[in-house]
Amino acid sequence: MSVLQCIAVDDEPLALGLVCSFIEKTPFLALAGRYSSAVEALQAIHSKHIDVIFLDIQMPDLTGIELARVIDKGDGRAPRIIFTTAFNQYALDGFRVDALDYLLKPFNYEEFLRAASKAQAYSELLNKASSASLPDPKDAYLFLKVEYQLVRIAYEDILYMEGLKDYVKVHLKSDSKPILSLTSLKALEEKLPVSKFMRVHRSFIVNLDKISAVTKNTIQIGSMTIPVSDQHKDGFNQFLSKWM
Repeated sequence: MSVLQCIAVDDEPLALGLVCSFIEKTPFLALAGRYSSAVEALQAIHSKHIDVIFLDIQMPDLTGIELARVIDKGDGRAPRIIFTTAFNQYALDGFRVDALDYLLKPFNYEEFLRAASKAQAYSELLNKASSASLPDPKDAYLFLKVEYQLVRIAYEDILYMEGLKDYVKVHLKSDSKPILSLTSLKALEEKLPVSKFMRVHRSFIVNLDKISAVTKNTIQIGSMTIPVSDQHKDGFNQFLSKWM
């Protein structure tokens, strides 16, 4: 079992001390630093290897939400954030910055351990993914943040994806109820293999293998009729020309 390097950030000394004591009593966590401001923590994040940040939200100069927004998450290896706050109105903001969990003060060790275990599971999942050999295309999968979990979804199970403001609905072959994730179609489009998926509308990405019929301006996947916009029509027609 790997040990996760953690820092705690809180401008309240008692709250900071409590989180640090919880980290130190947890076998798979190691306390790499304690900071009373997000600005100090940001310097540490750039100079140390940090796996998890236990982060207060309401702090002077730089809030926890603002700190989360400036941490680079491009490679999936940036520190994971677990927010610790006395205010539950920040839950949606925490979700939007890809926080791993959200602890509402006052919280006990059992609640802390549950959140820390999510960080451990996430780390193990990343390690397995990075050490695995490249999968066969038909067995490939996507990891998607659903609520405060990382869910593995096989490409072959995806019918189409539908963008709804800040969310994306992922419609699956195996489940009549779509998965809802707080992300964007653009972010998903960059992760999906172009040989299997195509953006056909500002609100839709389709699995090309699941198309059952097409017309001049629409695609049929099961009982769903999906529009093809003028912006994406040329690309889709090029795909069709290979099979005509």
